[in-house]
Amino acid sequence: MTKHRSVFIAVDITLMSIIASIRSQIVPIRREGYPFVAGFALASIVLLWLMPPLGWLGVVATLWCAYFFRDPPRTTPVRDGIVVAPADGRVSRIAYAPPPAELALGERPLLRISIFMSVFDCHVNRSPVGGRIERIVYRPGAFISADLDKASEQNERNAFVIATGGGTYIAVIQIAGLVARRIVPFVREGETVAAGQRIGMIRFGSRVDVYLPEGAHPIVGEGQTAVAGETVLADFEDLRPDRPFRAS
Repeated sequence: MTKHRSVFIAVDITLMSIIASIRSQIVPIRREGYPFVAGFALASIVLLWLMPPLGWLGVVATLWCAYFFRDPPRTTPVRDGIVVAPADGRVSRIAYAPPPAELALGERPLLRISIFMSVFDCHVNRSPVGGRIERIVYRPGAFISADLDKASEQNERNAFVIATGGGTYIAVIQIAGLVARRIVPFVREGETVAAGQRIGMIRFGSRVDVYLPEGAHPIVGEGQTAVAGETVLADFEDLRPDRPFRAS
């Protein structure tokens, strides 16, 4: 009996370990995505009953929708003076540009780092720094391709102005794209946020711009892939000249 009991205990521990491993690999879905996933799933069931070939396409679309609304955990570096990526995607442009007027950050060009998110990137956006949400400004607009430079001015957008503990202001702008029609904020004006904290999402293909004040040194290059809450975009304490980058 003792031997059999030991075997059962060993099997039970093994099964629990396997289940824990599977659970650790399953990425949670944002609750904002539940209606979309449910809608795709329902349509797939109906199509499987009426037109099986289209139904299987619906199953694929349902799986993609669940994947789109994923919200994986991230490990954020927290050293003072660094700015982390607010979005997953490709660093599409690093340039100096005047910030949008509604941010009240003046007309002087600021360092702007743009991250383009495809429909396959995670669309949960995170705060690039710790601080206080001074302003949230929503502005309706067009829906041209978010990869174009003029999208910063013409597209629908939602902006966060964050005051850091060091007295500087950093702006994060969620910009809608060709497909996106809904920008969803998770925080309110006056809230204190930590670097890497979730602050919002954009549904279906878009872009995020970060405007940095004088003294920030970019340490990413155009074409680089950024991971929200983890990739360091810029450093206020790195006094070395801008770093060269090479694509290979």
